[in-house]
Amino acid sequence: MTQDSAQRTVVGDVEVIRVVEWQGPFATTGELVPSAGGDTWKDNEDWLAPDHWDPLSDRAVMALQTWVLRSGGRTILVDTGVGNGRERPGSPQFHHWQGDFLGVLERAGVRPEDVDVVVNTHLHADHVGWNTRAADGSDGGGTGPTDGHGGGEWVPTFPHAEYLVPAADDAHFGPDNAYGGGRSQSDRFVYEDSVAPLHRAGRIVLWDGVHRIDEHLTLESAPGHTPGSAVLRLASAGERAVFVGDLLHSPVQILDPAHSSCFCLDARGASVSRRRILERAADERELVVPAHFGGSGIAEVRRARSGFRLAGRGLRVRR
Repeated sequence: MTQDSAQRTVVGDVEVIRVVEWQGPFATTGELVPSAGGDTWKDNEDWLAPDHWDPLSDRAVMALQTWVLRSGGRTILVDTGVGNGRERPGSPQFHHWQGDFLGVLERAGVRPEDVDVVVNTHLHADHVGWNTRAADGSDGGGTGPTDGHGGGEWVPTFPHAEYLVPAADDAHFGPDNAYGGGRSQSDRFVYEDSVAPLHRAGRIVLWDGVHRIDEHLTLESAPGHTPGSAVLRLASAGERAVFVGDLLHSPVQILDPAHSSCFCLDARGASVSRRRILERAADERELVVPAHFGGSGIAEVRRARSGFRLAGRGLRVRR
């Protein structure tokens, strides 16, 4: 299912706009969260389907989306999707992707020149793609892909924005660590077309540990999914939310935070960060906002035995 929409809510004094470019069945459950087991999905089918799971195909339902925050008079983007016309040989679903991200964003009331800050929660391909665009516009017009390696120049999509990038991810995926330690050819392509141009343009800010954006928004390191994986905390007028990036791909990871996705570079480290973030969210009543959840895209988490549950849901897991 494709979806071209924007949904709005308010957390304290901050407007939150969910911009969905695509939503539908993605990876199979066994591929996405290998340790969860099929029984976990089947035993919770009544609430996982259809927003988070398609039982017929046994595929997790996920969204490709960006969160737009209006805070303190500024416009902040949280992650920027896949990007058009990219060389992604290791990710067939994203290879030479052609979507209408900028159109969806504009219909939500955000033009590229309006953006003040871009947050990359980490440097995976589906979180940084629209950091840049082809200088000749060929990435958005459907006239053919631009690969950035002799086929055209990549420039910042949001010309007035500062791009906040975790320093640990920049070091890991950048040339000093041979593009993710040679993990895949796509790591090099991602860095060269979506991160390196920001360095050349002087638009990038590298941070580590904790980084304060404004009085409402704070970035914090939550390593594991990637070395620099981060969460963004929102606290305003007594209300709270936490944008967790890819610490969560599916609600089954709320049931048991030990379940890491197949995309986590350090599964154990991701599990530790996931449990810590969920504990705080449950105790402080933070809304949990993952990067790829279907449905409303937002979860309310409560403690339950050794794991957690969604508010109002009696989640079931076999042990």
